[in-house]
Amino acid sequence: MSEPRPIKSWLSDMDGVLVQEGHPVPGAQEFIARLRESGRPFLVLTNNSIYTPRDLAVRLRAAGLEVPEESIWTSALATAKFLHDQRPGGSAYAIGEAGLTTALHEAGYVLTDIAPDYVVLGETRNYSFEQITRAIRLIEGGARFIATNPDAVGPSTEGSLPACGSVAAMISKATGVEPYFVGKPNPMMMRSALNAIDGHSESTAMIGDRMDTDVVSGMEAGLYTILVLSGVTAKQQVDRYPFRPSLIVDSVADLLPLVD
Repeated sequence: MSEPRPIKSWLSDMDGVLVQEGHPVPGAQEFIARLRESGRPFLVLTNNSIYTPRDLAVRLRAAGLEVPEESIWTSALATAKFLHDQRPGGSAYAIGEAGLTTALHEAGYVLTDIAPDYVVLGETRNYSFEQITRAIRLIEGGARFIATNPDAVGPSTEGSLPACGSVAAMISKATGVEPYFVGKPNPMMMRSALNAIDGHSESTAMIGDRMDTDVVSGMEAGLYTILVLSGVTAKQQVDRYPFRPSLIVDSVADLLPLVD
């Protein structure tokens, strides 16, 4: 693992790094407070496209973490930014919740099922067969296929739920068209977050609890990558991957000395 380099800005995953099952990870409150006091730019990242940053700020506050909504970056925001850059003022048929539709509207997109430029698939707890059928027919008619993230399943109190990646696979099987996934592990998510805070890869750290999304996308974006063991990945699993994080720590509590 490489020596820590001066870190001027921070990106951090949310679940498993700052919160776990609705409760703050030990040290998370102090870490966020230290970041805010330092004045260093930071963003909390999530592949979840269901909620707006305002929604997530309220949910984090309920867990005891004071994160301003402007310091939250979702795959929905990254997707909207990507579409705006690719085709400003375009149109999309969106399957998702307020997090996605709000981001698309704010990017200047028209939401329609009449000859849209894109079909955009996000997360929702209420995927409907009617919407999926409409998406398939629009893609067959020439709409480009975009998905906010490749996560196959999502958590719930009853167990796993099919998520964006699973529904995207269904649509791909029906159309023969693969989507472009904007969220992690696509380093596009990291680069869009860097641009949002005017950060630079040489002086930015990415903190995550997953090797296959957080660490690999941070590494491919040229960031200093930090794996915390407070979430999904156990230390003995790290050697199974052909890449390594720059640093491994038990939790964000161990990173307090790195925040000036």
